[in-house]
Amino acid sequence: MKIVIDSYAWIEHFIGSKKGQKTDEILENADEVYTPDIVLAEVARKYAREGIDKETIFERLTQMEEASNITYIDAKLAAVAATCYLEMEENAEKSQLRNPSLFDAVILAMGKSLGAKILTGDQHFKDLPETIWLE
Repeated sequence: MKIVIDSYAWIEHFIGSKKGQKTDEILENADEVYTPDIVLAEVARKYAREGIDKETIFERLTQMEEASNITYIDAKLAAVAATCYLEMEENAEKSQLRNPSLFDAVILAMGKSLGAKILTGDQHFKDLPETIWLE
């Protein structure tokens, strides 16, 4: 199985929580693991906001690079992400959630483009068929 891992799952991995342990198990059994490049930026931003030192942030980002294939946004993916955003925005409204981020739409587009499942606990992905939900 192909897996796209989002920021939520990476954060749980680094925390070492039960969800992080489930993340580790799924990744160990996956055939292919992908991390969108924007997930690196999103994780770095979170840790910087929390006051984590630059060296630790860099070490975690390096671990992410070593554990997965980093995927990049190109014109084709950006076009798919635009459609995914509209889909996620509609679902968010129905579920009374705040609007999804553009990051969320790119992650969903990456999963669809690769024919992969998205490993996450982000509410914006909860009921999507592409999702492996971390409970």
